[in-house]
Amino acid sequence: MNEIMMLMLVLLSGVLLGAIFFGGLWWTVQKVVLSQWSAFWFISSLLLRMSITLAGFYFVARGSLERMLLCLLGFVIARLIVTRLTRVAEKPTYPTPEANHAS
Repeated sequence: MNEIMMLMLVLLSGVLLGAIFFGGLWWTVQKVVLSQWSAFWFISSLLLRMSITLAGFYFVARGSLERMLLCLLGFVIARLIVTRLTRVAEKPTYPTPEANHAS
């Protein structure tokens, strides 16, 4: 039972690392739109996000391939969640009746 709890914590840690990474990416893109220092924001954000993520993976995995893969699974799950939460609502486009006629 203790091992299952540890693996669940590893998965949750992967989700947290992914949320930090992809949430930070979303925040950076929002910040760059209004900034004239876009290269600075992208590079510094990338370095910070990668440092946090790599350090997190290193400490969570502790040399175990099973933990590393489970943490990676949590990271991918977080990517799907952040992508869905930050998606801009798109208007559905319906074909107009005039589009079906040859001109």
